[in-house]
Amino acid sequence: MAQTTDQRYRVAPVRPRGREWPFPLNLYQSAVGRKWVMALTGIGLIGFVIVHMVGNLHVYEGPARMHEYAESLRTIGGGLVPKGGVLWLMRLGLFTMFVVHLHSAITLSRMSGNASEKAGRISGAKKYEGGRDHVAATYASRTMRWTGPIIALFVLFHLADLTWGWWLGDDFVSGDPYHNVAESMGYLPVAIIYVVANIALAWHVFHGAWSMFQSLGVNNPRY
Repeated sequence: MAQTTDQRYRVAPVRPRGREWPFPLNLYQSAVGRKWVMALTGIGLIGFVIVHMVGNLHVYEGPARMHEYAESLRTIGGGLVPKGGVLWLMRLGLFTMFVVHLHSAITLSRMSGNASEKAGRISGAKKYEGGRDHVAATYASRTMRWTGPIIALFVLFHLADLTWGWWLGDDFVSGDPYHNVAESMGYLPVAIIYVVANIALAWHVFHGAWSMFQSLGVNNPRY
């Protein structure tokens, strides 16, 4: 049965909003605020990836240089703080950024899905009919739902491999990053995992950078 004009364009009832958080936490309750948070935490995570990559390039300079680099991380702060104290604070900050970035991405996806569903119910239209939205999206944006979980799983594997030593087992030597990297990369399946994970990371950063510029308004047509 065809819908009447009133039925087709009826306005959905307004539901009462949940309790509002205090400022500035209330900014995170809006989609715009969460996009900003995801963009800023993304910048922080990309910065870490770059610094981490540059630091690990010391592995090509030999065991002594790699050990020197690793030891310099543990002694940040000199004698003002306990050895490894600043490093653990940096790890805590990195973990917090990762969790907030993940939470904002998941909740934004849900908010977008709910908004699309409500819009479809109000207008009576099928948003994805004809596949035009799917065609318009870039390949990178369509695969974000896969690259994100792949990276998250890889982070856990990376920690188990070279930080906790669970993967190498008896071959793991605490405090000898050069040995652990060489042993780990000596296994072809592990090397393949790192290659695949880095490809997924590249795709994720590619779309993430575009999305970040959108959220911050950098690529506005007026500019």
